[in-house]
Amino acid sequence: MSEYRVSQIRLNNKREQADLDNLLKRENIKRDAHLDYTIGIYDDNYKLIATGSCYANTLRCLAVDSRLQGEGLMNLIVSHLVDYQMNRDNSHLFIYTKLDKAPLFKSLGFYEIANVDNKVSFMENKKTGFKSFIDNLLLQKRDDHSAAIIANCNPFTLGHRHLIEKAARENDTVHLFIVSEDASLIHFKDRYAMVKTGCADLENVILHHTGSYMISTAVFPSYFFEDEDDVIHAHTSLDATLFIEIAKALGISRRYMGEEPFSKVTNIYNSTMLKLLPEAGISCTVIPRKDFGEKAISASAVRQLIHDDKLEEIRNLVPETTFDFFKSSAGLETVERIKAQSIVKHY
Repeated sequence: MSEYRVSQIRLNNKREQADLDNLLKRENIKRDAHLDYTIGIYDDNYKLIATGSCYANTLRCLAVDSRLQGEGLMNLIVSHLVDYQMNRDNSHLFIYTKLDKAPLFKSLGFYEIANVDNKVSFMENKKTGFKSFIDNLLLQKRDDHSAAIIANCNPFTLGHRHLIEKAARENDTVHLFIVSEDASLIHFKDRYAMVKTGCADLENVILHHTGSYMISTAVFPSYFFEDEDDVIHAHTSLDATLFIEIAKALGISRRYMGEEPFSKVTNIYNSTMLKLLPEAGISCTVIPRKDFGEKAISASAVRQLIHDDKLEEIRNLVPETTFDFFKSSAGLETVERIKAQSIVKHY
């Protein structure tokens, strides 16, 4: 393989970017919206023949020119990306790949966690990674009637609090998972702290982070699918598959979700969960949004008010502990980050 050289594909180089798009298109892969490092391999004529990218602790958009597959180019790409990830202290890595390519990545040290509709395989480079995640959760298992909520809380609102209170009243234990990928405007550590302080009085609520196994829509790859709805359905199917395993381990028999009148993504997510979870013996309850005035409370609405420099107006939409956060030094930094964004709502 000495005749091939790995080079970074630079975002500001239009020719390199065009070559990347052309290779991905030839291999029936769309460029993912979330990439933070991309490399390529060029032949002697400076033609791009292989590529791969990273986003956070995932490897993405891996492609080799079909005429050169079998020559070890994917091995070279993956080895380089793994070294790059290790150098930035990401030792636990994940890959989304077409199902027929999974054996190749297995030979490169990755193990399948689950697959989606026989199209996409979700893999990691630790043989017992998912098992270890579940084993850690088992330390907080309760032998009672347990329910679960998965929430982003970006930020933690009275709507979230309403959902959690209802679940806490109706169940012995509520396992509350906070999405831990830092793909939101409010950092995970701050969102987690908001929920922890905002639910401190609910003694039967146990907080968890989702790790990389409860995948947010922000980091689920779109490049294997033709349209947005297919992406959402595939993401939900994978999320449901992994959640069912987690629920079995923790003895969770019910999942609560908030109604989402504003987000197409969440609406499709909820309807898919309502179909898949009962098939696995897990009841699924969608709770209507808590209102203020004539409008449903949403994290998007709170972010929009912050963006529009109307911080005082969020008082009626969030717990006092959340409002106190936005008045703190860390909170004020977050306020400025939200105000700097052009779009703060999701759909």
